[in-house]
Amino acid sequence: MLSPFIVDDKPLHLERYPLAQVNRSLQAWDAADEYIISYLSEQNLLQQPLSIVIFNDQFGALTTSLYQHKIQAVNDSFISQQGITYNLEQNGLVQSTIRLLSSVDSIDRPVDLILLKIPKTNSYLEYQLQQIQRIASPKTKVISAARAKDIHSSTLKLFEQHLGPTTTSLAVKKARLVFSSIEPSRKQDTSHNKVWQLDGTSMMINNLANVFSRDRVDIGGAFLLQHLDAVPAGSKVADLGCGNGILGLSLLANNDDIEVGFYDESHMAIASARKNVEHNLADKLNQCNFVVGDCLGDTPANSLDLVVCNPPFHQQHAVTDHIAWQMFKESHKALKKGGELRIIGNRQLAYHVKLKRLFKQCQTLASNKKFVILSAKKS
Repeated sequence: MLSPFIVDDKPLHLERYPLAQVNRSLQAWDAADEYIISYLSEQNLLQQPLSIVIFNDQFGALTTSLYQHKIQAVNDSFISQQGITYNLEQNGLVQSTIRLLSSVDSIDRPVDLILLKIPKTNSYLEYQLQQIQRIASPKTKVISAARAKDIHSSTLKLFEQHLGPTTTSLAVKKARLVFSSIEPSRKQDTSHNKVWQLDGTSMMINNLANVFSRDRVDIGGAFLLQHLDAVPAGSKVADLGCGNGILGLSLLANNDDIEVGFYDESHMAIASARKNVEHNLADKLNQCNFVVGDCLGDTPANSLDLVVCNPPFHQQHAVTDHIAWQMFKESHKALKKGGELRIIGNRQLAYHVKLKRLFKQCQTLASNKKFVILSAKKS
């Protein structure tokens, strides 16, 4: 059993989410979480009730530790939001002063303290820094944190550019804090949408700040786009882990009278997918369903004819295949008899082994030096 997360000598029992993960040795918090809480306590910054905004609290380590204050917890990840809710409930903590917000929701002001777990991508970091600039005042304390190796001079320049003077702490347990002062005169850029044309089509693809492969179609997705067959009229299709929705969008454009569900745990991904259907195939919008959620958990069994998927093999900084395995299991449940799951993956991930365990049969449709496209049909 993992050790608890200790706050003021009181243990918090935190779980990674979703719960059904094979690698149970991974903690639901990191050294950056510990450093933030330790610093706030040492500096006596929590003596009075505060209005706190927390960005990217992955499983609720910060939110559960500071639950007695008025908290707005901002996340692009539906799974992180579910994890925060679960860990609050498991520790018997009152949630009346906590609001869980998505990355596209408005944040209430005034704000006394802002805590930012620095995200992996600079585009999303810039988006959140500009959110901070809009909601903070010169009196607002802004403290960010990450692994020391992930805080580069270019990262600090972004803080300087969008917020104001910025300094860093010493490294503790390979984590570092970043302190920023707010200068309201800093330039604001309100455009965070990246748009490019999908090769071989007239479709323009919109991508919000935290969408996977927002600058161009990823090479795996491009390969899978070349191997999407015609779909019979009346088919129900799921683009699982849809990102900007180009797989579902392509199927929608090339097939008549099909229904397409776009599924992703990223609020920005679903917002982008919806925008792409609205802008490119507005007449087919009524054939679409857009779902922010955890894979296909709420999809009725035996209801889908086809699932297409480019599964991730990491969750934040942790390399793991539990998300892909969950996608495969839930696809098998949701597919009708004879329905197909078609995926692309890196060759070394050996997804065919897992698919054969579930579907009993798995066919290789295409491959190159890096990727393989697999088809598994429900018998």
